[in-house]
Amino acid sequence: MAENNFHPNEPTQAAVEASRSRVMNWFSKTATLLQWATMESPLGTIYLARNSAGLCSLNFGVSEAEFLGGLDLRARTENNPDALALVIAQLREYFAGTRSRFDVPVDLSQMTPFQRNVLHAAEAIPAGKVLTYGQIAQDIGKPRASRAVGQALGSNPVPIIVPCHRVVGSDGSMTGYSGGGGVASKKWLLHMEGAL
Repeated sequence: MAENNFHPNEPTQAAVEASRSRVMNWFSKTATLLQWATMESPLGTIYLARNSAGLCSLNFGVSEAEFLGGLDLRARTENNPDALALVIAQLREYFAGTRSRFDVPVDLSQMTPFQRNVLHAAEAIPAGKVLTYGQIAQDIGKPRASRAVGQALGSNPVPIIVPCHRVVGSDGSMTGYSGGGGVASKKWLLHMEGAL
């Protein structure tokens, strides 16, 4: 007698496909869309991503897989250089020495209010100048928070655009950098801007 492989509680292949189709349809309508692109720079390949609010991720010194793996896993991703054309154009001007500040929307909504205050203070530092972690702490009204300032800068999702490289130790030392390449990249950026 032939063995019957039919199990009444198992879904059919057609039911599985229909379910997958419903899930993908729902996902395409409700999941956040992250558009991303790359550009070449003196620091290597820069990876950029934006959501509907603005630039939400910038990284370099990593692989494409590492960059994409660091984005919101609940989001849809789409390689779309046109969506990041303004950021890419301004970064090219920056590396050519014709731009020192960026005028692009940035989304820092995933940061805490303290982290956002620190990053906004870093944004105000002009090219060619540096401040210390202590000076940033003082500027945001938290004079004893130098270490927390360093941690907030270390979680900057959009280095270069928000110039956390312009913040140094109290003795002028290069104590860390959230961008790819670490301290070597920080020194390179400060040298390019004329601060070293």
